[in-house]
Amino acid sequence: MEFVREFWAYMATRKKFWLLPLILVLLLFGGLLILAKGSVLAPFIYTIF
Repeated sequence: MEFVREFWAYMATRKKFWLLPLILVLLLFGGLLILAKGSVLAPFIYTIF
């Protein structure tokens, strides 16, 4: 949790709020790939990329 707090403080100090959607999208795609690793949908998800 400390990392999230420090990252938020960095964004607030430097006015880099545009980084937040980028980080969220990367986390979403990473989570999707991890969840789909062993599923039947994996070949279809990998074709998106």
